[in-house]
Amino acid sequence: MTQFKCTVCDQPFDVPSAALEKFPGWEPKYCREHSPKKKGSGDRGAPKKKAAAKRRSSSASKEENLTRAEVLEKYTDGPTTGVFTDGSSHPNPGPGGWGFVWVRDSKIESEGYGGEPGQTTNNRMELTALIEAYRALPTDAAVTVFSDSQLCVNTITLWASGWEKKGWTRKGAPLKNLDLVKELLALYRAHPKCPLEWMRAHAGSRWNEYADSLATAWRRTVV
Repeated sequence: MTQFKCTVCDQPFDVPSAALEKFPGWEPKYCREHSPKKKGSGDRGAPKKKAAAKRRSSSASKEENLTRAEVLEKYTDGPTTGVFTDGSSHPNPGPGGWGFVWVRDSKIESEGYGGEPGQTTNNRMELTALIEAYRALPTDAAVTVFSDSQLCVNTITLWASGWEKKGWTRKGAPLKNLDLVKELLALYRAHPKCPLEWMRAHAGSRWNEYADSLATAWRRTVV
C-alpha cells in the first residue's frame, strides 16, 4: 500500500501498489469519502455542506500546525534516534514546505526547513525533505531515515532502480518529479548505511510531528 493525503480533508489514505502500477503517473488526490466518483445518497444542499465542513474541521485539529516547542511539550513517544522528514503543500498543488530533523538519543544533531511560495505538490516537498536530509548526513553516517510518504519510500527503495534500467520510463509514460527522484536516488546510494523507511503520519511520534512542524513553518510567524 502507498499512502497519500486527501486534498479535501487532508487525511491520509492508502492506495494499492497494483493500482498505481496500472495507471502510470497517477497521483490520487481524494480519499474514498471525497472521491468525485462516489455516488451520493441523495442528500443535497446545506446539510451536506455542513457535514463536509465538520469533516474538514476535524481534519484541521489533526493537522495541528504546532511550533517546535509545542511539539516537544506535547509528544514523547516514538523512536529517539533517526532522521525524520516531512513535506506538504496547502492546497495541493499550491505553496508548500519541507523539513527534516536528525536526532540521536533525543538530542538534535541537525535540522533544516524551507518553503516553496509558488506552485508545488505534497510529493515534491516530501522528496525535497528527503534530499535535504541526505545532504546533511556525512557519507559514513549510520542512521535510519524516516518518511511518512509511502510513495516516496517505495519510489526509492522498490521502483527507481527498475525505471533507471528502462531508461527512466514507466510503461512508456513519463515519470513525475523525475528530477527529484534522480537526485534523491543518488544521495540514497551514497549513504549505504542510512536506510529509508516509512513511518505512519500523525501517529503521535514526537520526531515525526517535529518534522511536520518544520514542514509547515512557512505558514506561521513562529517556528
